[in-house]
Amino acid sequence: MYNKVRPKKSLGQHFLKDENIARKIVSYISPQATNVLELGPGMGVLTKHLTAQPYSLKIVELDSESVVYLKKNYSQLNDDIIEGDFLAMDLNTIFNKEFSLIGNFPYNISSQILFKSLEFKHLVNEIVGMFQKEVALRICSEKGNKVYGILSILVQAFYDTEYLMTVEPHVFDPPPKVQSAVIRLRRKQNCTLPCDEKLFFFIVKKAFNQRRKTLRNALKEVSFSTDVPRDFFSKRAEQLSVEDFILLTQNVSEIQKPIK
Repeated sequence: MYNKVRPKKSLGQHFLKDENIARKIVSYISPQATNVLELGPGMGVLTKHLTAQPYSLKIVELDSESVVYLKKNYSQLNDDIIEGDFLAMDLNTIFNKEFSLIGNFPYNISSQILFKSLEFKHLVNEIVGMFQKEVALRICSEKGNKVYGILSILVQAFYDTEYLMTVEPHVFDPPPKVQSAVIRLRRKQNCTLPCDEKLFFFIVKKAFNQRRKTLRNALKEVSFSTDVPRDFFSKRAEQLSVEDFILLTQNVSEIQKPIK
């Protein structure tokens, strides 16, 4: 089935070549999933196993050579292979119902992929993805950890995170200079925040943009009601949980500068 001519590596992507790992990654998709979107399939190592499942499967690929390759080798998907930039897409035009997102994500845009998914969280109910290990640990990190940050908070506000496995460089072509990891994100049953979402994002980003400072200094342009525990302000951003940031957001009384 496979054409041996490889499409060019694009967007910092390293193609997975281990069939056993590919099969395992696909197995992490929820058994209840019916709609699946694969992002950046490259040579189709995940696609091969996805097409063996009874999913309604669609694929997004930016690289035109990869698209030609996929259409030649997975002709049954021709109408569902979409050439384009995932980050620029309105995901409502791909599936107008909930779907699982899967992929060996290009490492240099993996955080942007997650922020895009947050924008369409009403559709993206699950993410199974390969990330650079450092990024995967950051996404799944708990408060108090030095890698805990903006990405951790914003993802965990809406998704339950699970670190599934570490993947060594030799199973990729070309091998990356870093370890990789597969994680799974499952949207929370109630993913509506009990506070203003835009304001929540602002407070989280503002707090972590000066993460070495205490919240008293990092958030000095923001006034809070007396319902916020005073000891919060002697802490640094990485010491607060998602729930703590929600509490802060709920009790904002004034902001000196407009939210951007």
